[in-house]
Amino acid sequence: MSAPRTTFALDGAELVSELFDAPSLDRLREIVRLDEHIVSRADPRALTDARDTEILITGWGAPALDAGMLNALPRLRAVFHAAGSVKRVVSPELWKRGIRVSSSADANAVPVAEYTLAMILLSAKRALDSAVAYRRTQDMSLARPHGDAGAFGITVGIVGASRIGRRVLDLLRPFDITTVLYDPSLTATDAVALSTALVSLPDLLRVSDIVSLHAPSLPATYRMLGAAELATMRDGATLINTARGSLVDTDALVAELTTARLRAVLDVTDPEPLPAGHPLFSAPGVTLTPHIAGSLGNELRRMGSQTVDEIERFVTTGELAFEVRHRDLATIA
Repeated sequence: MSAPRTTFALDGAELVSELFDAPSLDRLREIVRLDEHIVSRADPRALTDARDTEILITGWGAPALDAGMLNALPRLRAVFHAAGSVKRVVSPELWKRGIRVSSSADANAVPVAEYTLAMILLSAKRALDSAVAYRRTQDMSLARPHGDAGAFGITVGIVGASRIGRRVLDLLRPFDITTVLYDPSLTATDAVALSTALVSLPDLLRVSDIVSLHAPSLPATYRMLGAAELATMRDGATLINTARGSLVDTDALVAELTTARLRAVLDVTDPEPLPAGHPLFSAPGVTLTPHIAGSLGNELRRMGSQTVDEIERFVTTGELAFEVRHRDLATIA
């Protein structure tokens, strides 16, 4: 059986090189017949040269794989998404035609969980606030945190037992930290297996010193933290959001931050990007990062390596370790 013809569909050769280093590309070429041209959202006409493609490697900048696009790929057997969420790329037509889908979301979860762990520990120590105060006052005594700073014995609430939420729970286990979890799709027994306790959202907000969001963006989760929910959080608590900005009512959060009752670490916002002059830029107690928690720089190569592993698995055994099924779209990010 000849090696399957494989085509990249993403945002250009530079992204290919960022995702796949030379050894990964060499390994890929040993498994498949790799096309040198690249299909992108900006130039979908390149599909006319890809009619024999059996495997499509997608990523940021890939065209949406709707019926029209798939008609140009009559031999397509599988799509391997070398990025996080597949939602902007896939359509029900893929599964109707029996085309299988795999995602690197598991690999992309690693840096998000690492970022979250770092921010939990830094927030507990009040290190982020102290750094800002030290730069502003240039006075060590004034800038040092006061009160009950530190991570010993704190409670961290995880909202959403997603890949990232579960990985954060794993990373927190070595620390003297209690965790609680809110996820309506789980049972108390499921939570025990994750070494945590399942609670309601109001209870999680009441008992947590730090609340970290890891739920997908769905109609049911839109602004799941509004004014009433934020008011339930403990005085001095920190909200960390690396999931989606739409999970939080931004205006209500700004109101809480302005009173200095809550702190926040926000890698995602609603709207995103924030317009110049938005109140979040000047609100006290907030750390804003420009959507960097997910894979970037050398972390992209983890997704590329996982993609090559998954293609090799598919070509040699027909199996997929990270398969995305149509029914998964209702619950994944």
